Amino acid sequence: MAQGKQKFKAQRPGGVKKQQQQHKQKGPKKGGRVIAPKKAHVVQQQKLKKGLEVAIRNRIEQEVTQRASSSLHKSLNVLKSGAAQGSGPPGPSTSSSK
Repeated sequence: MAQGKQKFKAQRPGGVKKQQQQHKQKGPKKGGRVIAPKKAHVVQQQKLKKGLEVAIRNRIEQEVTQRASSSLHKSLNVLKSGAAQGSGPPGPSTSSSK
């Protein structure tokens, strides 16, 4: 019936196909990402802004303390923890001194 050889698609050797599938990565890549540094003048502006915010906040705290102590006939003591000073808003102390 068929007069000549049958024609087949060109096939790769069996090992090549498996190696190609192994090299494809699914999902996110491992390892750290390198983020480009910000521009120097922007970093300097952010430092200046942060410094001004801290200075303004400290000055407001001093003024409020002075007003409160002057209006009271008793001395006013403001409690601050040394480690938490300057980091975040003031909150309840975690030390248990009873």
